[in-house]
Amino acid sequence: VQLVESGGGLVQAGGSLRLSCAASGSTFSIFAMGWYRQAPGKQRELVAGITEGGGRTNYADSVKGRFTISRDNAKNTMYLQMNSLKSEATAVYYCNAKIDYWGDPGLYEYWGQGTQVTVSS
Repeated sequence: VQLVESGGGLVQAGGSLRLSCAASGSTFSIFAMGWYRQAPGKQRELVAGITEGGGRTNYADSVKGRFTISRDNAKNTMYLQMNSLKSEATAVYYCNAKIDYWGDPGLYEYWGQGTQVTVSS
């Protein structure tokens, strides 16, 4: 399975961006997914998570009310709508997914390569 993020870029403070994470491969199912970010000199942190069916979500306190995580299981794609962006949101954003391969009892964790988000003040 491969996870590919897109949608990052440079935006002014107060602006919006929408990140996408597309999973590709064969004979797999995706369970929980999440967006993480890592700013220079800081540890990677969870931004938002979403359950398999999309019925439950959770957010870091710093993004609540401004970011929205969603997923389209038919497209094996997850999104992060980021509004009212602040300069402290500048980071590399990573997609994370828990994957089950059909016929394999294990649950595997995958990461995307990351997409840069830069918010100018």
